[in-house]
Amino acid sequence: MRCPYCHYKDTSVIDSRLTEDGESIRRRRSCIKCDKRFTTYERVEGIELKVLKKDGVREDFSRDKLKRGIVKATWKRPVSMAQIDAMIDEVEARLRQKNTSEVKSWEIGNLVLNRLKKLDALGYLLFASVYRDFDSLLEFESEISKLKTDTQ
Repeated sequence: MRCPYCHYKDTSVIDSRLTEDGESIRRRRSCIKCDKRFTTYERVEGIELKVLKKDGVREDFSRDKLKRGIVKATWKRPVSMAQIDAMIDEVEARLRQKNTSEVKSWEIGNLVLNRLKKLDALGYLLFASVYRDFDSLLEFESEISKLKTDTQ
């Protein structure tokens, strides 16, 4: 495992433990060269999920791509990386419980939106504005109105 700071090729594992959900192993590592610490996660590679996009294109499901979208939506919001990782774990688990290895992109988006709505309303709106492709302020205002009535 390469160090993310200095890119040295040798690191040592300081601590290993199961995550709360028992689906992965969290490892604390230390770089032999620069002595900085970082965390890695080891997960079982399961059935390859394919995502069917709106335009008909199929692509591999990517945890990293999903994480980037959620991180952008919750940037500078009171949402921790642990909460984001837990949300992605939950979404991926739901997708893998289906009887098919192909999921529609809107299914993934809805799973994320449902969880974000409970976690952070502004993060929800930011994710929804990209995911639902808002074209106008009216669409944004409509979503805010729905969110207000849902939280009252």
